[in-house]
Amino acid sequence: MSLADNIFIDMCQDIIDNGVSTEGEKVRPKWEDGTSAYTVKRFGVVNRYDLAKEFPALTLRKTALKSAMDEILWIWQKKSNNIHDLNSHIWDSWADENGSIGKAYGYQMGVKHQYKEGMMDQVDRVLYDLKNNPYSRRIMTNIYNHHDLSEMALYPCAYSMTFNVTKEKDSDRLTLNAVLNQRSNDVLAANNWNVAQYSLLTMMFAQVCDMNVGQLLHVIADAHIYDRHIPLVQEMIRRETYPAPKVTLNPEIKDFYAFTVDDLMVENYQTGPQIKGIPIAI
Repeated sequence: MSLADNIFIDMCQDIIDNGVSTEGEKVRPKWEDGTSAYTVKRFGVVNRYDLAKEFPALTLRKTALKSAMDEILWIWQKKSNNIHDLNSHIWDSWADENGSIGKAYGYQMGVKHQYKEGMMDQVDRVLYDLKNNPYSRRIMTNIYNHHDLSEMALYPCAYSMTFNVTKEKDSDRLTLNAVLNQRSNDVLAANNWNVAQYSLLTMMFAQVCDMNVGQLLHVIADAHIYDRHIPLVQEMIRRETYPAPKVTLNPEIKDFYAFTVDDLMVENYQTGPQIKGIPIAI
């Protein structure tokens, strides 16, 4: 069993056993048939992954790691808010006739701000500080911009990353750790997807800053399982599990903007069957 499997199983069982239901309450999401999409939820779920020990990919079912990396590069590298720059269809339901999701995600990452060192966007500021001020406690991003919320097709779910550098004993290199903050997380559809994405992002930043990769702390304000997902989750967490895959990046890449999905290498990824046709609340 991978560590990610163990964390996921415990989290899901806790939500099902101890969570509270929103059934009958006023909720925003709807199913495709127009009915309200209720959830069972837990407040304040915190999961910790040691990326130095193993990559946190589920083996209960496959997480499409290259597609996950493609989306994180769409947001953090391309800084795009247009689905035509993305090689999957996960954002299609939120895009307008031109493919835009509004002033969300990649748009916010690409907005430049004035610093004493010059004009930089949030991504370039993080990279600058990691290389020049690694012990700063101010290395973070935030895309929950209230000024632009009305022009976003969907308010950001994963809205903030905080990077923190440590110097571990018996190591001549610094270690990069990160905290991912989410206001909301659809546990079946998106939990391991987000964990994998931001693990890969942390790995990429560590590599281009000549650091070791450390821990990812995932903080979720509202971790929920949709009503129509509960039977799928119950079946899934009873499945056989397998060891974590080996996930590495092309060591030749030293510039964050040079990474492509072809630089991701995944070995020995054995999983249970995929769950097809998961209903998604909009």
